[in-house]
Amino acid sequence: MNRPRFWLTTGAACGFVAVALGAFGAHGLRDLVSPERLANWATATDYLGLHALAILACGLWLLQRPDDGLVHRAAGAFLVGILLFSGSLFVLVLTDQRAIGIITPIGGVLLLVGWALLVVGARGAQGRSQADSGSGAD
Repeated sequence: MNRPRFWLTTGAACGFVAVALGAFGAHGLRDLVSPERLANWATATDYLGLHALAILACGLWLLQRPDDGLVHRAAGAFLVGILLFSGSLFVLVLTDQRAIGIITPIGGVLLLVGWALLVVGARGAQGRSQADSGSGAD
């Protein structure tokens, strides 16, 4: 599997979906749902768009270091986090079924896990870069 291509494609697709769903919320839902539910929709699209960019960054990172498992796992955590966090908010807004809200925090935790994996990966990348260049100087 070509990890960089997969994550670049996935990130771009998520960005497309974020814009489409954001426009739908702003124009199609405005008169159909309460302001509170519309705010939930906006939060879902904001997080979807932000993490689409994070997935794209992971894909770019993996172009340079294709075997970086931490970054691959971070991208996976971002994707599942988007599906659970944003997805549950979209369903909540469209159905007003509050029970679906128990899934939202699980998605949020996965988004945090993705960022934590990137932190660890970035710290390791610096050490690998120095070892690759043979220099310990910054």
